[in-house]
Amino acid sequence: MSLNTLVSILFITFFGAVQAQVSLPKVVHGRVERIENFESKYVTARNIDVWLPQGYSDTSKYAVLYMHDGQMIYDSEAEAAWNKQSWDVDDAIAELLKKDKIKKVIVVGIWNGGATRHFDYFPQKPFENLSQVKKDTVRAQLRKVGIANKDFQPTSDNYLQFLVKELKPMIDKKYAVLTDRENTFIMGSSMGGLISFYAISEYPKVFGGAACLSTHWPGAFTLANNPIPFAFQNYLLKQLPCPENHKIYFDCGDVTLDALYPKIQQKVDKIMTQKGYSASNWQTRYFPGENHSENAWKKRVHIPLEFLLKKTQKN
Repeated sequence: MSLNTLVSILFITFFGAVQAQVSLPKVVHGRVERIENFESKYVTARNIDVWLPQGYSDTSKYAVLYMHDGQMIYDSEAEAAWNKQSWDVDDAIAELLKKDKIKKVIVVGIWNGGATRHFDYFPQKPFENLSQVKKDTVRAQLRKVGIANKDFQPTSDNYLQFLVKELKPMIDKKYAVLTDRENTFIMGSSMGGLISFYAISEYPKVFGGAACLSTHWPGAFTLANNPIPFAFQNYLLKQLPCPENHKIYFDCGDVTLDALYPKIQQKVDKIMTQKGYSASNWQTRYFPGENHSENAWKKRVHIPLEFLLKKTQKN
């Protein structure tokens, strides 16, 4: 696949769904409530689409799953679903609840910031730890494909502060939810996968589990002369949270953009083992023939959902 094809895929993914006055996504199961243009002192205002399962009641308590790219997770026919694809996460959760495989949960779908997406989701500390020469290399790679200008600087630390200091407190107050780490999870794909592993690593007391689908380990759009994968691996070696009270899920396909991921993911897998993770608290799944799209993630989202939200004797 050519570089131009890769860039085309990610350019639309990054910038195709911007904030707009649009109708609520339609779901088959449960209902969606919107917090429109949530104001933040850390990030640009954005919509928050909260999914509540069938039978949601204030007299019960629910786990919370925070999902990035909230435009794309419920309804393929939604106005903001640029490619007419979605995760249909409500269907997956409803089926798992019906089979009594997972604890009760609500989903907080956080819209991406459109033009700010790459800046919001790119793990900041690994980038800042690069030498100036390597930073300039990454900036040149992103500038070459039109994703960011020469002054590219991740703002993901601010994005995480928005999640932890503004959004989560509001959700905890507004909805009947369990607020502890054991019942707070985060999930995303591609750049959303990057920010999900970064969130659980930076805030291990807040998030008990992270699911990172088709994680965009290159950060940029080429593996040639790219220091970012190693920077992320070095960060994980130092910053991964304790495996005793955290769960982490990774996966990838090997077609279209996902073709860049398997070899890097294998190196990450070695780090997971080195840091003491095992089958009880970590999974990496490989899906040969699967591409980089919501349709692909929809087919397998039930796997990380069950892994993170699996019922225990205490549930």
